Amino acid sequence: MFSFDFREIFTASMILFAVIDIIGSIPIIIDLRKKVGHIQSEKASIVACILMIVFLFLGKEILNLIGIDVNSFAVAGSFILFFIALEMILGIQLYRDDAPETAAVVPLAFPLIAGAGTMTSLLSLRSEFQTVNIIVAIIVNIIFVYIVLKSSGRIERVLGKQGINVIRKIFGVILLAIAVKLFTANIKDLF
Repeated sequence: MFSFDFREIFTASMILFAVIDIIGSIPIIIDLRKKVGHIQSEKASIVACILMIVFLFLGKEILNLIGIDVNSFAVAGSFILFFIALEMILGIQLYRDDAPETAAVVPLAFPLIAGAGTMTSLLSLRSEFQTVNIIVAIIVNIIFVYIVLKSSGRIERVLGKQGINVIRKIFGVILLAIAVKLFTANIKDLF
């Protein structure tokens, strides 16, 4: 039966909020908007939500089907987060999409919002919390993501270029710490 636990919802929401790191992604979102002209906020949010909920239920089975254990997936996810963090901290571009036509599913919904770190976190949360509380946490985060995507232009005007750069560096360091924690927590289980 459904049993809502606000403590679980709050904790799961905070974990997902830190991993999704939509605030730290504001500079990336602004860059994308400049490249493609328009961000499809609704589509990106809905697709990310669906991906997260499907992975919550089927993630472990999908990984088992292709012969990958959760720890290997987590270590791979930590590398992706590590390189995204390096991009944010150092101001370099490692991933290049030569001519993105729209900004919705790729790279917003996946891998920016519902990336490997988020998917790994969902599998970890599932072992600790009830599924219904995790789903509520996902929805809470997606609503916040949608608000940030929709108001990225306004946020850019308020913060300015320097403010965006400071936020990008701060959240880059936080994302780097999450990547290191994800790596160290899972690498020892592989050996």
